[in-house]
Amino acid sequence: MLKGYLHSVESMGTVDGPGIRYILFTQGCLLRCLYCHNPDTWQVHAPSREVTVDEMVNEVIPYKPYFDASGGGVTVSGGEPLLQMPFLEVFFKELKANDIHTCLDTSAGCVNDTPAFNRHFDALQKHTDLILLDIKHIDNEKHIKLTGKPNTHILKFARKLSDMKQPVWIRHVLVPGISDDKADLIKLGEFINSLDNVEKFEILPYHQLGVHKWKNLGIPYQLDGVEAPDEEAVKTAYRYVNFKGKIPITL
Repeated sequence: MLKGYLHSVESMGTVDGPGIRYILFTQGCLLRCLYCHNPDTWQVHAPSREVTVDEMVNEVIPYKPYFDASGGGVTVSGGEPLLQMPFLEVFFKELKANDIHTCLDTSAGCVNDTPAFNRHFDALQKHTDLILLDIKHIDNEKHIKLTGKPNTHILKFARKLSDMKQPVWIRHVLVPGISDDKADLIKLGEFINSLDNVEKFEILPYHQLGVHKWKNLGIPYQLDGVEAPDEEAVKTAYRYVNFKGKIPITL
């Protein structure tokens, strides 16, 4: 029986897509972001909750009145949900059969050009209303230092989504001294504005809310001493990016 592997769920989320959302956090991720607030999701084969499609659909259905009233739905985040596409294909298909909005929150770290990946993603995309795409850094070398992986396949994936006319929100974590350089933010904006499918751009200010998880796992946290950006720094970053999409951010 087809199963998904979850780290946790959130029943009334409001920041990972439109409206009130039921959020599934999947287990497993290939990136090792220095600021990750869920390092306990990294290991693909770590102990996790095994679920079936029917189980999750039945768990979500009672929240449909909240989705309908708020324009919300279901978001699958992570970890990295694209590591579990066979499960998500069927899950999203069933959600759409119940008229529930579907959203995928991905960093695209596992994207590749293999026939298997493309086949599964194309099937999943048919039942996906919205993708939240995290672009960690526009500069490849800095991306490697920040996440342990290059960004070339991620930017290529962003272009593929544009060619597919897949609605996307792009998000960028603003880390002082790491991802707030003016030239990098301008370059990021140029890339985003070259795409045809980006409905919204969001800056997510860096925070240290997940540091305790690193300590509990015995993993050294390398950003000790880095403070969250203030409101003016966030406003400045928005100006540098200069997003020109359908839903501009106003501050």
